[in-house]
Amino acid sequence: MNQMTADNAMFLLRGVYLPTLKNESQLTKKVLEAVPADRADHRPDPVSKTAMELVRHIAAADVRFADTVINGRFETGAVLPADLKTPAEIATWYEQTYAERLETLKNLTSEQLTNMVDFRGMFQRPAVMFLMIGAHHTIHHRGQLSSYLRSMGAKVPSIYGESYDAEQARKAAQA
Repeated sequence: MNQMTADNAMFLLRGVYLPTLKNESQLTKKVLEAVPADRADHRPDPVSKTAMELVRHIAAADVRFADTVINGRFETGAVLPADLKTPAEIATWYEQTYAERLETLKNLTSEQLTNMVDFRGMFQRPAVMFLMIGAHHTIHHRGQLSSYLRSMGAKVPSIYGESYDAEQARKAAQA
């Protein structure tokens, strides 16, 4: 991999990643909130994660990838407080915690952003690149979780355009 320059790292962070991550985090929060607490043990198949496992994984991993850039190392320890028991509680924690991380990221130096970080011995990348790796990870699992919602009896929120459920709600409000 070519060396990441300081200018490239700053451009990626401020010009591309931060605006994207702010928007993506708002979409993620909507999906987390849509999971009904009384159906959070739902899983479409015995080998699939439960909805609650996905909620916890998504929220914790998104924060973990931001922390990777901030701290200059990838760590796998617990991030999510154990006392959070419902999807709504986790969504609230996620919104606040991730927003704090985005604010911290704004103040990082180019040296911090270009610092090489090891990912579990599998590959090394400049720290700033872990923001997009994390975003792709979250988008993947958010899609997985959103596909559970309707079968759980929940409404699918709009993500990258109006969902069927949002369209039906809009039409009902206009009637």
